[in-house]
Amino acid sequence: MKTLVTSILSFAFAAGLGSAVLAQEAAPANGAAPAHHAESETPHYPLKHPKEEEWSFAGPFGHYDKGQLQRGLKVYTEVCAACHSMKLVPFRTLDELGYSEAQVKAFAANYEVQDGPDASGEMFTRKAVPSDYFPSPFPNAEAAAASNNGAAPPDFSLIAKARSVERGFPQFVFDIFTQYQEGGPDYIHALLTGYEEPPAGFHVPQGGHYNPYFNAAAVLAMPKPLSDGQVTYDDGAPATVDQYSRDVSAFLMWAAEPHLEERKRTGFMVMIFLAIFTVLIYLTKRSIYANKEH
Repeated sequence: MKTLVTSILSFAFAAGLGSAVLAQEAAPANGAAPAHHAESETPHYPLKHPKEEEWSFAGPFGHYDKGQLQRGLKVYTEVCAACHSMKLVPFRTLDELGYSEAQVKAFAANYEVQDGPDASGEMFTRKAVPSDYFPSPFPNAEAAAASNNGAAPPDFSLIAKARSVERGFPQFVFDIFTQYQEGGPDYIHALLTGYEEPPAGFHVPQGGHYNPYFNAAAVLAMPKPLSDGQVTYDDGAPATVDQYSRDVSAFLMWAAEPHLEERKRTGFMVMIFLAIFTVLIYLTKRSIYANKEH
């Protein structure tokens, strides 16, 4: 018995020592941890959580604002497309934003895509057509990383569904009932508007940019991409960083889930059907068993 107790205590001590060592190793060695964290404490990212924004597509009756989506497309093409691809989004789907077939063809023709091989076995480039997909600005991932401080920019096709921040307990319980599904757009908007000066004592590595809303660290390779007046809107919407961020976040949500409105309509009809079906089952049960002894 004494030997068993001694073994248990030794194991517990070793486990505690190992955890302490792992915690120290996990702390950034380049000074990227905030000054207020202890050396052995691993910071939890993001340092600041995104605020829950108001979106037209939120809630059970949410819908996309086509004007906002068109503005978001403009921001993407004039700013984001220089680094980020959307290889899963075909040009033909832009008609869902309110564009005519001729406008979609004209928009696609602004891009060139690789095709082939031709009769001689060579690959060639041609103007894109609506059935093509948004091309990548780089020939491959290695070229993308080499042009962006060693970090290849992520594809934007599903970014609004792939990026979000855990809201923790008990908030995630409430999210089940409120059907909160806008974590991706909230995060993208917060990240694009969240660039700020680092706190005193915080070391930003060369080529890095401080952003407390980044969910993987406090520093990221992407510089602040937006500035006031950078994109001119045709509908007179404010040319501000907040508006740009809001519009492109909504556009990326549409790119990730273009059938959101249809899904919500179908879900609502299913809930109505289930409610009516439940009432009918209850009335049937009463009708059958009302005069029977229990």
